[in-house]
Amino acid sequence: MTSKKLAAILFILLMGSVANAQPNQQLTRDIFKELIEINTTEAHGNTTQAAEAMAVRLRAVGFADKDIFIGGPNPRKGNLVATLRGTGKRKPLLCLAHLDVVEALREDWTTDPFKFEEIDGFYYARGASDDKAMAAIFVANIIRMKKEGFVPDRDIIVALTADEEGGPDNGVDWLLKNHPQLLQAEYALNEGGRGQSQDGKKILNQVQLSEKVFQSFKLEVKNRGGHSSQPRKDNAIYRLAHALDNLSKFDFPVNLNEGTRVYFERTAKLESGQLAADMLGILQTPPVPDAVARMSVFPNFNAMMRTTCVATMLSGGHAENALPQTATAVVNCRILPGEDPEKVRETLVGVFADNTVSVTPMRITNTSPPSPMNPDVFGPIEKVTKQMWPGVPVVPTMSTGATDGAYLRNAGIPTYGVCGIFGEITDVRAHGKDERIGVTAFYEGQEFLYQLVKEMSMKTSVKRNY
Repeated sequence: MTSKKLAAILFILLMGSVANAQPNQQLTRDIFKELIEINTTEAHGNTTQAAEAMAVRLRAVGFADKDIFIGGPNPRKGNLVATLRGTGKRKPLLCLAHLDVVEALREDWTTDPFKFEEIDGFYYARGASDDKAMAAIFVANIIRMKKEGFVPDRDIIVALTADEEGGPDNGVDWLLKNHPQLLQAEYALNEGGRGQSQDGKKILNQVQLSEKVFQSFKLEVKNRGGHSSQPRKDNAIYRLAHALDNLSKFDFPVNLNEGTRVYFERTAKLESGQLAADMLGILQTPPVPDAVARMSVFPNFNAMMRTTCVATMLSGGHAENALPQTATAVVNCRILPGEDPEKVRETLVGVFADNTVSVTPMRITNTSPPSPMNPDVFGPIEKVTKQMWPGVPVVPTMSTGATDGAYLRNAGIPTYGVCGIFGEITDVRAHGKDERIGVTAFYEGQEFLYQLVKEMSMKTSVKRNY
């Protein structure tokens, strides 16, 4: 059979699958709307209500009570774990999304952030992109599979959890500590990687392999103070300002891992001129200094190349006519996976070059190893991406922010951030005003994840060496 005939057959099969998916779009929209309009913020919301609403839908299509778990540390912070049973030939596949959302004020938005709105080809609401779209898709897709009578060769677990965005009751952490058997899986699919478009053209499909470690440090300078009419050179504010000025001129060294190296290798093919050359330049050993300098100008590329630390809060003094007795600052670091937070603290102490500046970690960090570029995962992702969007490359990435993938990776479950939902590279609104997701992109993401989960749950998956 020629490659053209094979491609034609695959296209026909895919289109047939997409046609079959159309009736499921209304269900997915209904689930999405229901989740959006349940307030799940940490301060005022209730993830248990959202979890129970999804459980009602799952029971209605035949999921047994034994395959649905709802639980959490308190009545407001419930988590849902639902399982579509397979043959058990392989370990389960976990599909993770979080139910909670960050706060949003009505006066800041054009629309009501907690009312589902469709305007000019977009769904608007808090959580539209982060992360209720994936939550709705995962629930709708296992309902679709259940109705179809699909029997995978592994259990498919859907977990919808609390407090990913903040709060004391992180759902993944709680489940792993209290009900670890519910999340035992060979791999997990999670948020963290998205499709990127530029001027309406799809340019790449991201897969998140790792994420930076969030670690803040408190800086503090104290001295005896005094009357402002008799100033001294050891002013606490001056000392702190000098330390922060040193930080503003400092860069941590470039340190690429497997995923970020492949990210720059593949992204270089999508660029041209000096930028493409510089991406290849930072891959050399040692990296080309001029290439590093030029790449560092771009905040997103700079954050992918190295650990970063930046001053985010500042306070000092107690009266306008008194020398400050205390000056404090917060420096927020995003540390590369595999780097030691204590070594980062020691580096900061050296950069500040002032033993009167104390540097204290503000919380315990949640470090995690990168997930490998496993062909059992990347093969299916590339296959489905090629079928749906020919010519669009799959590019591994490292999140400069944080997700719940860190908890799973630390539990020995390789976790991959991928959703197939494309958005404009310059229009990222998660956590911001008028958060939105494209209507077409939402349903394409649903079909992508449906095809991907099925591909990873049958022995016909494509494997490649990486």
